[in-house]
Amino acid sequence: MVDAHETYVIVGGGLAGAKAAETLRSEGFTGRVIVIGDERDHPYERPPLSKGYLTGADERDSVFVHEPAWYARAEIELHLGQPAVELDREERTVTLGDGTRVHYDKLLLATGAEPRRLDIPGTDLAGVHHLRRLAHADLLRGMLASLGRDNGHLVIAGAGWIGLEVAAAARGYGAEVTVIEPLPTPLHNVLGPELGTMFTDLHREHGVRFHFGTRLSEIIGEDGMVLAVRTEDGEEHPCHSVLAAVGAAPRTGLAEAAGLDMADREHGGGIAVDAGLRTSDPDIYAAGDVASAEHPLFGTRLRVEHWANALNGGPAAARAMLGLPVTYDRVPYFFSDQYDLGLEYSGYAPLGGYDQVVCRGDVGKREFLGFWLREGRVLAGMNVNVWDVTDPIQQLIRSGRQVDPEALADPGKPLADLLA
Repeated sequence: MVDAHETYVIVGGGLAGAKAAETLRSEGFTGRVIVIGDERDHPYERPPLSKGYLTGADERDSVFVHEPAWYARAEIELHLGQPAVELDREERTVTLGDGTRVHYDKLLLATGAEPRRLDIPGTDLAGVHHLRRLAHADLLRGMLASLGRDNGHLVIAGAGWIGLEVAAAARGYGAEVTVIEPLPTPLHNVLGPELGTMFTDLHREHGVRFHFGTRLSEIIGEDGMVLAVRTEDGEEHPCHSVLAAVGAAPRTGLAEAAGLDMADREHGGGIAVDAGLRTSDPDIYAAGDVASAEHPLFGTRLRVEHWANALNGGPAAARAMLGLPVTYDRVPYFFSDQYDLGLEYSGYAPLGGYDQVVCRGDVGKREFLGFWLREGRVLAGMNVNVWDVTDPIQQLIRSGRQVDPEALADPGKPLADLLA
């Protein structure tokens, strides 16, 4: 039975917010728990939007964090389809779009991120898409199926994770795909040139065309429909649809207007939080894509946009709200599925932050482990079509110890032995 002695409010109806609400209840909190989400759908997970649900392998219901009836059983109040438009820290209230004011004793901001927009002519044409929300995936799924039936052509701006996963999904439907990317390889800032080229080869084998070293300068249309795109180097690519996959920006407007401290661009922007996910206001916390946290392991502030950060960050913030000791030091983790390639990546190794890449296994067959090192210490590791190695990879990263690159590259040397 809920009592009204305290009210904890969560702004953000995604995975981080839903897992935070679940954790408040599992940790024994008996006050009111209110989740505010600006989408009408119940909280859902985002990876299927560019993977299983988009490809048609999974049904729509599979994306939801909990079945709708769970929230009533857990006595969690949902305000869906209502954006939070104002945060009054002095009065400790959140105002919704319909004018409703909600009081809080503790507040969690899990407002996520939004897709960056292309600042070029033609973005208002029908057939220009983004992928961030379930509604976007609903549209894209129908569009890809239509392109596949009609031998249609999709241009994707950006060769990051979303761009590549949608390219793989589009080819699965039979659509023609061209990817426009300003950097020399896919995932250049994440994997570096050493392994980014592997994704060029993978997608070309499946019929994807790449155009590197340039950006879109214009989307050309007629009668409101997309006909082609033009790039900064003067080339023109006929197409029927365009996906803007040029990254995401943290949704900080509510927090900024309330005067909370923000992280600088060097650290990914976002709401600045300490290692306990507390903001500059002791009654307000932030988690998920919007939070830039002090990371004890890497000695820097990190804003991580991946699924695991929402999955783990929401519960960590909930425990911190309850006054439990929290140090959020998870090793960043994400995964990707493209065609017959599956991978997991752990760690943090930005371009320019490592001095060596070591691989063990067969890179040509795309069955290998890759490691990014600095001064002999493993900063990040990626397993490609090799499984059940995430724990030892993360242990190597956590250990901070120097390893022998030759032993690291030797498939006959168990990773656990390198920790001995």
